[in-house]
Amino acid sequence: MGQGNLQGIREQADPAVNRIRVVHIDSGSTWRGGQRQVLLLALGLRERGHQQYLIGAPQSPLVEKARAAGLAVAAVPMRADWDLRAVNQIRSRLKTWRPDIIHAHDARAHAMAMLALMGRRGTPLVVSRRVPFTPRSARLKYGPRVARFIAISEAVKKAMVDGGVEAGRIDVVHSGIDKPSTAAPPRDWRKELGWPAESVLCGMVGAMTVEKGTDLLEPICRAIPAEARELVRLVLLGGEAGGIVSIGGIPAYKAGFVEAITPAVAGLDIMFHPSRAEGLGTAVLDAMAVGVPPVAFAVGGLREVITHGESGFLVPPEDSREFAASAARLVLDRDLRSRFGTAARKRASAFGADKMTEGVEAVYNRVLRG
Repeated sequence: MGQGNLQGIREQADPAVNRIRVVHIDSGSTWRGGQRQVLLLALGLRERGHQQYLIGAPQSPLVEKARAAGLAVAAVPMRADWDLRAVNQIRSRLKTWRPDIIHAHDARAHAMAMLALMGRRGTPLVVSRRVPFTPRSARLKYGPRVARFIAISEAVKKAMVDGGVEAGRIDVVHSGIDKPSTAAPPRDWRKELGWPAESVLCGMVGAMTVEKGTDLLEPICRAIPAEARELVRLVLLGGEAGGIVSIGGIPAYKAGFVEAITPAVAGLDIMFHPSRAEGLGTAVLDAMAVGVPPVAFAVGGLREVITHGESGFLVPPEDSREFAASAARLVLDRDLRSRFGTAARKRASAFGADKMTEGVEAVYNRVLRG
């Protein structure tokens, strides 16, 4: 690389001289935690003066929300990790836009970005990793072509190291959440659903999948002691709407996807999070930010989010009885819920979207400085 190119990279890396042109690639077709992080990051970087260009799946919520926010967007169908048609479209856009950094935000985007960058060795690739599983194809996809990896938690970093990725190539930047809006009051689920005023609302938020522990709700509810069971009502925010149902003998409401999620969560008393694996747990952070204490299995990055016995309860993975016992303690003790809720708000404030943006920006600058 010539001296002129090195000088150009130094100028691009210095915010006082020039701002960074970033292309974000995300193949997700649904709206989940990863897509939310991409949007928060792109908007945060734009506020800091950097130029953003997002390549996402056609008609995906991420593309639609980014376009509505005024971001530069390209919709590219990405059907497989080695989709050559998509790779060619991405390559064409990179050639036109001439970014300083490519940031791939999921495994499929990672694979296609590597192919699209063949022959463009001067453009660094940064890859985010959000899942606490040991990566496959470490030699192929996790080789030297990736300038830096960003893990969203220490748990994710450990899984990557266990898979053969050098620890020195991984930066941990925790996922971030927006400050909760106080514009709308908490949703009054008791009034809406005709539940008793003394009932204690326990909610689950996010994708209603087996990975997130939906199949464990039944044994958890059945294991809750009788005194607490009489008070508990469940609200499921996510998945398909289903109205009033019974889960483990406890009345539950399947609300489906809720757009105004902050007041919906703020209307809960306790957060249930029986996930089997979690990169960090932004749904838990959202609940904590509005003072709703969580009960969760001690898996993945949740151990970095929840301070056990202070801002929530962490229980052994898949131990339904211990989960139920911890939940019952919060159900029956209003003062304990209040103390945990106050501590949860304070803990969640350490995971702001602005801090996540600053952390990623610092990674970009280190990469561009070589």
